[in-house]
Amino acid sequence: MSTSDSHHTAQPPGAPRSTPRRHFLGQAGAGLAGMAGGATVAPALLGASAAAQAQQGGASAAAGYDAQFVRRAEQLRIDLARASAAVPIPPHPVNGDDALYPNKIGSDTRGLPHNARGEVDLSAWNLATAAFASREPADFEKIVLGGARKLVNPIGTLAVSLDGLNAAQFALPPAPTLAGTQRAGEATEIYWVALLRDVPFSEFQDGTRHPDVIAAADELSRAPDFHGPKVNGRVTPQTLFRGAAWYVDGNDRSGRTGRWATPPGVTDGPYISQFLYRDVPLGPQSLSARIRTYTPANEFLTQYDEWLNVQNGKAPAGRIAFDPTLRYIATTRDLAAYAHAAVAFSFAANQLLGTPLSATQPGYGGIYAGDKSLAPSNPYLKLKTSGGASGTFGPAYFQSLLSLASSLAIRVNYYQKWYEQRILRPEAFGGLVHHRLANRVTEYPIHESFLGSQALERSRAKNGSYLLPHVYPEGAPIHSSYPGGAAIIAAVTATLLKAFYDESLVIPNPVQPDPSDPTRLVPYQGPPLTVGGELNKFALNYGSGRTAAGIHWRSDAAAAYAQGEALVISLLREQKQTFREPFESFAFTGFDGRRIVI
Repeated sequence: MSTSDSHHTAQPPGAPRSTPRRHFLGQAGAGLAGMAGGATVAPALLGASAAAQAQQGGASAAAGYDAQFVRRAEQLRIDLARASAAVPIPPHPVNGDDALYPNKIGSDTRGLPHNARGEVDLSAWNLATAAFASREPADFEKIVLGGARKLVNPIGTLAVSLDGLNAAQFALPPAPTLAGTQRAGEATEIYWVALLRDVPFSEFQDGTRHPDVIAAADELSRAPDFHGPKVNGRVTPQTLFRGAAWYVDGNDRSGRTGRWATPPGVTDGPYISQFLYRDVPLGPQSLSARIRTYTPANEFLTQYDEWLNVQNGKAPAGRIAFDPTLRYIATTRDLAAYAHAAVAFSFAANQLLGTPLSATQPGYGGIYAGDKSLAPSNPYLKLKTSGGASGTFGPAYFQSLLSLASSLAIRVNYYQKWYEQRILRPEAFGGLVHHRLANRVTEYPIHESFLGSQALERSRAKNGSYLLPHVYPEGAPIHSSYPGGAAIIAAVTATLLKAFYDESLVIPNPVQPDPSDPTRLVPYQGPPLTVGGELNKFALNYGSGRTAAGIHWRSDAAAAYAQGEALVISLLREQKQTFREPFESFAFTGFDGRRIVI
């Protein structure tokens, strides 16, 4: 399936392209006729008069164009608004857990007051539910919080978006159920991720002898409903913990089923994208790819009182311990540290693709020089007399859309978090598991395939409880787990960059951290890595980093990738109608391998 629009002509409706020439010729003809009739006109005055009349005619034509330019803009805005409003609102199916459990153990209730077992105060939950239903700011102010942490942006997602479709117009498959096999498989994975946070990525390769990596791959291969990338039906060390995308099934109008896809390139080569191993050029400066990592001592929420305080929204007691030596991302703990903020994410790849590579410093500088990395459809690659700049089809324009799309993406994403899904976070799930096994609370419906897993037992032996260890002392943000907010920002970033740049280009001089010294890079030897594949990996690394921290499920990120891609499609459809350049289409490869043409 592909997405396409009708061809947009370069000439705006009603543009007066021939008016200035006709007006000038008419004025010139009148002057010549006067001379032929015997009128005596001084040559200097004749020249001044003709010039004045020509100038007046040009100004009149320009004013006419200006007026039509404004009318064209008005009409285009009307047409785009009508086209947006005509897109039907899809079903918003949910997994049913909120209605199924009267004590709300299947819902995200963090930040509200909870009892000693971690179950929400139902009077506080009812106030929150009333606000979710009315969507009135005043009703949100009535919600009773359990601590100092505030709910994250529930009202902001209700803002009207003037670009692309609005939040309610995007489809999403329902999240896995609390008691189901899919959630059990994802729980097995996230506990294994926590156990292997300090194992170097060099051990996540086929042929590794690392016993824990092999054990994790084997157990996930046997999980009854696990949807990570596989080879011949099995999770391998090379595919372990790598991401996937989860799309709404186009054949199911209810939106209740989804289809899984492994994005092109994400299982190739090093676990981390090449875009995270290059210093980012910033004019005469640069942003180092080495990061301040967290030490292995950063394991939080494994003590029950600490866990309960975080569920209530109280300030965390622990603090992050930093490794004083900057290094390249070499473990999943490093990736979690990067994904804790990743403020450079939205511009890093854009900067790298448009700046020359430094051959003498493989880790520094961009990947391609100037316009050599631009998508073949970029009109300035074909125009003979006009060059690209910042207004359209250049880095500043690209950056403006990256920033805009990130903001719009959060509206789309949080709309589902707050008003449709309200899915519990892994940290809350860990509390249910702890009570089920440590305190014999048998009514908590955790699937047996997880309760009997090696991952869970090893975690208990290491940490002294069945709670899920977290990298961040505060745990997760105070909003629902599904879909992933960081993942949708990653998705819109990578998708826009795939539309702006040439996906087929091979990354020159690929690198990876030295297994014995992650403060330096060494060459990567293996199959070629492409721009498109590494952009996919770039996006999925960001989402996977949040899972590595313990705050997101695999399905949270997987659904957000498809959600972000759909937002970009709606945004680029509108952008395409605004251009004056002769431009045919944006084109890129989707996370599911489809070729999408706009």
